[in-house]
Amino acid sequence: MPRTSLLLITLLCVILVGLQETVAFHNRNGHPRVSTALPNHRSNVASSSRRDFFANAASAVGGATAVGTLAAPGSVVAQAADTKAVPLSLPPIGLGCWAWGDAIFWGYNPSQDKDLNEVFDYVVAQASGGSNSATPNVLLDTAELYGLGRSESLIGEFSKNLSQEVQEKVVVATKFAPYPFRTKPENVVKACQSSLKRLGGNRPIDLYQIHFPNVVANEEYWDGLANAYEQGLVKAVGVSNYGVDALKACHTALEKRGVPLSTNQIQYSLLYRFPEDNGLLQACQDLGVQVLSYSPLALGLLTGKYTDVGSLQQVSGPRKALFDKTLENPQFQTLLDTMKQVASNHDNANVAQVAINWCRTKGTIPIPGARNLRQIQSNYGALTWELSKEEVALLDRAALFSYNTPDLAPFPRQDKTTGLVMFDS
Repeated sequence: MPRTSLLLITLLCVILVGLQETVAFHNRNGHPRVSTALPNHRSNVASSSRRDFFANAASAVGGATAVGTLAAPGSVVAQAADTKAVPLSLPPIGLGCWAWGDAIFWGYNPSQDKDLNEVFDYVVAQASGGSNSATPNVLLDTAELYGLGRSESLIGEFSKNLSQEVQEKVVVATKFAPYPFRTKPENVVKACQSSLKRLGGNRPIDLYQIHFPNVVANEEYWDGLANAYEQGLVKAVGVSNYGVDALKACHTALEKRGVPLSTNQIQYSLLYRFPEDNGLLQACQDLGVQVLSYSPLALGLLTGKYTDVGSLQQVSGPRKALFDKTLENPQFQTLLDTMKQVASNHDNANVAQVAINWCRTKGTIPIPGARNLRQIQSNYGALTWELSKEEVALLDRAALFSYNTPDLAPFPRQDKTTGLVMFDS
């Protein structure tokens, strides 16, 4: 399929999802609602100070630990005074929840919810059995765009019986979708409030991110992030799919508001190394912005499951075109053979874990997805071993091509109002 055709398909998917979100989200059938513990609090949030939000949240639920909520109100109050001073702590790996609810790209249907609940329970077990360190053991990354809020609602539903102790070790990150009709700071705040409700409703979101650049209004979104932070809706803020220039501009704008830019979530893998080549990784490091690397398994290509065109029978949609092109490239087979060689050097290691650990050696936090227990166990298995310097160099030499290119991404390259370059990789 020509690149232009693939780009049009991707753009159409994004546009359709945006239109559907505005007219259908609140009327969808078959998806359980997640009720908020603060049903009458929404009108108070916009005018509350950061400290007032935490205090009001506790007051609204009586200041007691409630069974079936994400966290005890008491712990929220205790965090209020220190939130600004404490940098965001993240575990070495996360769980990307794009496929949780996304029918267009991943073929989701509600019959998969049992498997997804098992994945969630496995991840929570990592938090339950973790150390007493202040560093969280679990990172869940979702977005309002994923399944039109379905991904967030599933996390909220699965989380409702977590204890306060476990919840404190779980970081939930979600993202604001900058649709063309959203151009004001208050759009960010309102979307954040909606995400908060879907996620459970009674505690601030750990990390709230701008999902991708818009063709206009990007500076308005940064003000919206700062407003959400100051109002206590979120503990930390980040961006996603931001290039070098946009990252620096956003960092500066938030810094003026006294709000730290915690993360930049970008595509990065052995099959997509543009952030290395154009200086984006270095820019993040220089600014102290943590990098969340999404698609570290290249949409599944780096799992070892797909070795030739005949292995693509279960793959459809936009992924099929990318996979066809990649599997026909002899350099992919060379990379796959090298990954298998490296995996054989470590007990019980597999190709997917090699890909995940390579991202870790580059200073990023990979957030591979998982839709069943086998996949999530494999992902976390990467934490039981490490690549040697020699193995990293071997993989670097084998990763000589990309399965995708920045020009295929459906993100605006430039803010038409300010002229700022927003996306570069």
